[in-house]
Amino acid sequence: CVLKMDHHCPWVNNCIGFSNYKFFLLFLAYSLLYCLYIAATVFKYFIMFWTEELNNGRSKFHILFLLFVAIMFFVSLMFLFGYHCWLVSRNRSTLEAFSAPVFQNGPDKNGFNLGLAKNLQQVFGVEKRLWLLPVVSSQGDGHFFPTRTYSEARNPLLANEEQWDEDGLEDENHDYHRGSTLEVEMET
Repeated sequence: CVLKMDHHCPWVNNCIGFSNYKFFLLFLAYSLLYCLYIAATVFKYFIMFWTEELNNGRSKFHILFLLFVAIMFFVSLMFLFGYHCWLVSRNRSTLEAFSAPVFQNGPDKNGFNLGLAKNLQQVFGVEKRLWLLPVVSSQGDGHFFPTRTYSEARNPLLANEEQWDEDGLEDENHDYHRGSTLEVEMET
């Protein structure tokens, strides 16, 4: 079993979960940038092909093929990366997006949502300078996860997707770990 399993990814031939979710997101981001780089560098030659300035007949096919494949992968990756960014902003996994996790008080699709800043820290860690580097910086051990308090989950004003304090800003000193946590026990 995989801690905080998100999905099985055929691209990396592995289950994506707590220990490698950050790396999966970085893989998508780096792949997205690489497709954009390829499309941008080949576009000049595509224009030359379109205006018939290229002499070699075989290179025309390669340039056309490379541009369209790069664009197709870019569009596909853009939607996949966008969806996973949305999931991170809500602190959900793909499985939790389809079926709300069940707590003692019943199902709550926003049970792990701590606000955007805290949600990003759950996946990428506290040190922002390490967010774009493929190093382990996620918070926790994969067995305990901070959740919203019972009063936040039951209050219709606080049950909104966004977290705020009285003046509309997130309280940086607020410790969400003081609320309830979820413990995952694995049978072996």
